[in-house]
This record gives sequence, structure tokens and C-alpha cells, in this order.
Amino acid sequence: ALVLAARGWGWLSRPAALLTEARFSDLPGWQTADLGPAHAAFRRSCTVLAEKPPSEMIGDYAGTAADWQKVCARDTGDARGFFEKNFTPYAIGGEGLFTGYYEPEIQGSRNRHGAYQTPVYALPADLIRVDLGQFAPQYKSEHISGRLSGQKLVPYATRAEIDAKGLSTARILFWCDDPVALFFLQIQGSGRVRFDDGSSARIAYAGENGRSYTAIGRVLLADKQLAKEKISLATIRAWLKAHPKLAQGVMEANQSFIFFQETVLGDTALGSPGTQGVRLTPLGSMAVAQRKNVLGAPYYVAADPVRTLLIAQDTRGAIRGAARGHIFFGF
Repeated sequence: ALVLAARGWGWLSRPAALLTEARFSDLPGWQTADLGPAHAAFRRSCTVLAEKPPSEMIGDYAGTAADWQKVCARDTGDARGFFEKNFTPYAIGGEGLFTGYYEPEIQGSRNRHGAYQTPVYALPADLIRVDLGQFAPQYKSEHISGRLSGQKLVPYATRAEIDAKGLSTARILFWCDDPVALFFLQIQGSGRVRFDDGSSARIAYAGENGRSYTAIGRVLLADKQLAKEKISLATIRAWLKAHPKLAQGVMEANQSFIFFQETVLGDTALGSPGTQGVRLTPLGSMAVAQRKNVLGAPYYVAADPVRTLLIAQDTRGAIRGAARGHIFFGF
């Protein structure tokens, strides 16, 4: 993985062992990569950067908003020429891991009836999200969620507790016909809903209960329900469907629970807005660890079968490390 640093950025605060200056000719597949999606995504990031005060620092090391605004102003219609002229590649050290996420569609109803028995919750009124970076700089971009018990912040309800007791403090947006489909929607973080009246909407991330995320593939592997070489999203989904009496318990091993907000469908070629506030571009946007990387920066990833440029426009709680990315694949 390589980050493309805008020329003129200061890198003195970046650990020298982590970054090594490179050339565009060092990037596997650079000359044949489709840079169009990343170019369009970068332009959307520029609209956010344009609203920032010129003196505002972008992350801990990536210069000021003015530095970015100058680069954005030099944009042309030639994607490869633009990036080669205005950026310098730096190889990121450390072991890399790249995963993907997408925008699924579930079936819903405004009214509870028939198969539509699984509630999709909005953000609870009693959920409190704390930005730890406001209390100590070493916790920048770290958050915890919970609820108040007297004057104490305590953990919020787990997935199992929400399934068992419901949430009186959260509005039900609609009812879903498939708890497994909703579970995978929560893992992806956002998606779409097709209602039984024929209408559609987006379901965007609104918050989470703050509990730890557990990959249920590891649970099934530990229980010897699936072999390691056969674990995939498709095989996990198939196992849950084939074992309805056990499925809820397996899903509840993942204590994390996501709350949503309903928005208009908008441009169907793009995803919901990411952390940076712009709609995500299929194979043009990537989620990164914000403590290690910079939202809006271009990253070149050569991890088969993906060899392309991606713009950091989103974050995920489970994404940690400098050479760690979560690639958005679209609808």
C-alpha cells in the first residue's frame, strides 16, 4: 500500500520507519489502473476541504487545509496526469490487510405483519457517544458509547439483550423480513431498503452500542461448524439459513449492534456518506484507521484482485493499523 502525499506536505512528525519515498513506476499496475473512480472521489473530498479554514491542520502530519485547497484547484480532466504531477508516492511499511464492504439491500415494511417481524432501530435517545480525543490527545479518533446510570457512564445493552427485551428508547424505523439479512446490513454499516409498497430508501449508519465486534466466522470455525478454507460471507449466510434454531445465538456472539437513519435514495451509483461526509464511490473509496491515516488522501493498493487508487473517505472501528484498508465495492 502506498499513500500519495501532496507535494509540499511536511512529514517530520511521521515515523521515518513507516514511510519510504517511491516512484510511480514502482506501483504495480499503475499505468493500466482505472483511476476514474478515485479521481471522482477525490473531487468530492475537495468540496469538504474547501469549507475548512486555510490554517486548519489536516491530521497530525498532512499539512494544512490551504495545502489541500491548492492541490484541488490544480485538478484537470486527466486523472493519471493530475496525480503524477501533484503527488509523491510513499510506501507504507508493515503487514498489510485489505478487506471489503458493500451496500446490501433488505426488504422492509412500515407495518409489522407476516414475515416482517424484525425491528430496525433508529439511534436510542439514551445512547451517549464520547469522543475520547477531547480528553487526551493519545486517544484521538477513539470513541466509546454507553448510557448514564446516575452519574456513571455504563456499557449499553448487548445484541442479545436488545433481541430479548427490545429498546423502548429507540424509534423503530421499519420492520424487516429477515434477521440474517439485517445482521449482514449491520456488519456493512449502511445499505438500502425496498419496502413492500414498492418504494425504496437508504439506511445510513447513525451509531452503535459500543460493544466489541466479534466476527461470527471465527465463532463457527471454533465450533467446527465451518472449515477455515470454506469460510466466506456466502457460506456463513448459508449456514445461518440452514440452522435457524442456532442462528440467533451465533449472531448474538457478536455483541455489537448498529443503529440506522433513513435517508433519500439519491444518486444510486454512489453509496451513503462516509466519515468524511461525502458519498462513497465504488472502487474509489476506502475506510482507514484515522489515527494512522488521513481522510481525503489518495492510497494506491496493489492487493490482487484490486490494483487501483482509492481515496480515504470512511472509517470503521475494526480497522486499525497503517497498512489496513476496507475497500468500498458499491451496491
